Amino acid sequence: MTADMMPLRAHVRGGRLVLDEPVELPEGTEVDLVPVAEDELDEEDRRRLDAAIDRGLADARAGRTVPAEAVLAVLRAKRS
Repeated sequence: MTADMMPLRAHVRGGRLVLDEPVELPEGTEVDLVPVAEDELDEEDRRRLDAAIDRGLADARAGRTVPAEAVLAVLRAKRS
């Protein structure tokens, strides 16, 4: 999934998946659908999670990132 592609929400109606919002995908685009279980987040937890994700995306867009290799090295060092 690209950074600008957000998950799509759909419901089953008459045995078919119906998207809840319009999408701008080229005709014939293949889309993988994976059912997800409901999480246990309450409204406040969901708001805080969404805000944290938004901050992370803003940091990434601004170039405030750390290479994955560096993060993994720190985690491995902590484990040993």
